[in-house]
Amino acid sequence: MARTTYAVPSRKRRKRTLEMAKGFYGNSSRNIRNVYDAVDKALSHAYVGRKQKKRQYRGLWIVRINAACRALDVNYSRFMDGLKKANIELNRKVLADLAVNEPAEFKALVERVTKA
Repeated sequence: MARTTYAVPSRKRRKRTLEMAKGFYGNSSRNIRNVYDAVDKALSHAYVGRKQKKRQYRGLWIVRINAACRALDVNYSRFMDGLKKANIELNRKVLADLAVNEPAEFKALVERVTKA
């Protein structure tokens, strides 16, 4: 009976991992032992990065809303409190977009909230 090897699947697995490591520096893209470590680390960083991106965008939206509010002599916390009391349910993403692209509408919103 002929001797069989497991060469095809293992080569396919290595090739797939090497493909993921394209663009890595030095042996991290060529030497299979180093490639496995580099790809594992890169995938774990990518997973964490997807979570961090959400936090960073929320922070950016808050900064933009705060800057727009302060230009109208209201601080961020009073503005958000006023929104809640006026039962206006707009999320921070929409508020930041309004503050940047539609300053007149944002000003009207701030005036409505400060009256309530």
